[in-house]
Amino acid sequence: MKRSRFTEEQIIGILREQEAGVPVADLCRKHGL
Repeated sequence: MKRSRFTEEQIIGILREQEAGVPVADLCRKHGL
């Protein structure tokens, strides 16, 4: 199985930020996606 760049906790945190209304483009820039 391929190892993810992000831990589950990091992914959940990013998704929660998006649910809070942060634009996807800003999230991608902030987290280097």
